[in-house]
Amino acid sequence: MGAFADYPSLKGRHVFVTGGATGIGAALVEAFAGQGAKVSFIDIAVEAGQALATRLGGTVSFQACDVTSADALQAAIAQAASQWGPVTVLVNNVANDQRHRAAEMKASAWRANLAVNLDPVFLASQAVQGGMVASGGGSIINLSSINALLGPADLSAYTAAKAAVIGLSKSLAREWGVDNIRVNAVSPGWVVTERQLQLWLTPEAEAAWMEQVALKKRIAPEDVARLVLFLAADDSALITGQNLVIDGGRT
Repeated sequence: MGAFADYPSLKGRHVFVTGGATGIGAALVEAFAGQGAKVSFIDIAVEAGQALATRLGGTVSFQACDVTSADALQAAIAQAASQWGPVTVLVNNVANDQRHRAAEMKASAWRANLAVNLDPVFLASQAVQGGMVASGGGSIINLSSINALLGPADLSAYTAAKAAVIGLSKSLAREWGVDNIRVNAVSPGWVVTERQLQLWLTPEAEAAWMEQVALKKRIAPEDVARLVLFLAADDSALITGQNLVIDGGRT
């Protein structure tokens, strides 16, 4: 146990990751770099992003970017393409799962939530589509969540966005499949990141989670990254329009 797959088709491929400085995003950046891909990633966490890019070196490039600005997001993708050629793997990872009470949520907060959790998925996909067509195809992987399936309390906007990500993935897969562009969603369960440990994953909450899953193990960011690698590689060439769940058997 512990030896994981190498994907020759990912070597030299240009991968773009949103929200790549910490947590699942950082695991994605490192996993793709380990496959020999050229990795561009963006985040608002400038210090963490720069540190990750410096540590990995080689063909890993970081740009500071606020994805709630459509112009900034698409400019970052254009800059990355000018450096390493068209993006042929896009991982829409950026998200914010801040808790909120639905009855107390202002319209501006609702829109701000969707501006992080939904809008960049469409806008980044739109920005890479032309380059993927010119390259003969590509793979887009959109991070959703099992919250889209379970509908927990205190996460109405986040849950709505993540459910929309699944629907959007299916629609784009249908529309762009003629150009050999594959679009899939990945829905993780409770992934143990530093953010989750600091804010919500108490010993009591984790004990309750372990009672609900089939596999009594923590889900690590690296576990999610390995699934995304498969969906990016040619090994999954006939998989599109799907929502793949990685939750230890929770759902």
